Amino acid sequence: MSNDYEQDRQVSSERPATPRKEGWEREVLEKLAFATIKEQRARRRWGIFFKLAVLSLIVFAIWTGMTTTGDNAQNVGPHTALIKIDGTIEAKGAGDAESVISALTKAYNDASSVGIILQINSPGGSPVQAGIINDEITRLRAENPKKPIYVVVGEVCASGGYYIAAAADRIYVNKASIVGSIGVLMDGFGFTGAMEKIGVERRLLTAGENKGFMDPFSPQSETQKIYAQDMLNEIHQQFIDVVRKGRGARLRETPETFSGLVWSGAKSVELGLADGFGTVESVAREQFKSTNIVDYTQREGISDRVLRKFGAAAGAAAIKAALPELVTPSLK
Repeated sequence: MSNDYEQDRQVSSERPATPRKEGWEREVLEKLAFATIKEQRARRRWGIFFKLAVLSLIVFAIWTGMTTTGDNAQNVGPHTALIKIDGTIEAKGAGDAESVISALTKAYNDASSVGIILQINSPGGSPVQAGIINDEITRLRAENPKKPIYVVVGEVCASGGYYIAAAADRIYVNKASIVGSIGVLMDGFGFTGAMEKIGVERRLLTAGENKGFMDPFSPQSETQKIYAQDMLNEIHQQFIDVVRKGRGARLRETPETFSGLVWSGAKSVELGLADGFGTVESVAREQFKSTNIVDYTQREGISDRVLRKFGAAAGAAAIKAALPELVTPSLK
């Protein structure tokens, strides 16, 4: 048995080894290189694909954001025009005068719109922006007496929101809506007491005795306080005049009407601050006889929103640096 094993081993050792092909190392390396290049190309193609897909989505989102529903009013036949004011009334904000007036102008100029509904859900804001919108509604109403504009109140129509609503032909509310707040405020803080306790000295230099008007880090001047109150009273009177003019004989004045109080929608109807109950759909159906509602609201595009945020941040920083003491009146 062992002799057979030894013979097999001897024969195996005498058998010549299979020669390797010359240049096999290079061939293997080339295959590996080609495989690597192929994998990199595939990875690059997928990378380009995903980048193009993301870019397409971004372009589509920007295009969608920049379009306004007001342009969809073409060729839709007789319809009720809808414009929404949702949020604080402020420059470059959701309820800024520029975008609201642009929507109003389009709605009035469209011969197919039978009436306009201004849907307001706002706690108020800038008396300047509210005043501009109120004046423009009054002007457009005079130029288009056959095309009524009605306000429909959502959750709240207070202060600057009501300042705008007062210019409409009618105001409709929900019985639980919050309405009113016919007043003006100017708020801020005073830190002089805290500064004295911790030993901080305020060093304010001005050219002009009232340039530090309402500076929160300086003692309050009685003269400046009286001046500020007179200014608030003046703006408040403007607000009162607008409400009286807009509501006319429908308004049932009480000592609290212009005190800054708010009322429920049901109470506002009793006081003549509103005309009745209704929604966008019910007013379109019952008052305009047109349930075809087209939204003219001017919506801010994504690109504009980004630019505005950067611009607002830079502008706010510049204003704060130049006028740190500035406090503006507000219809809130």
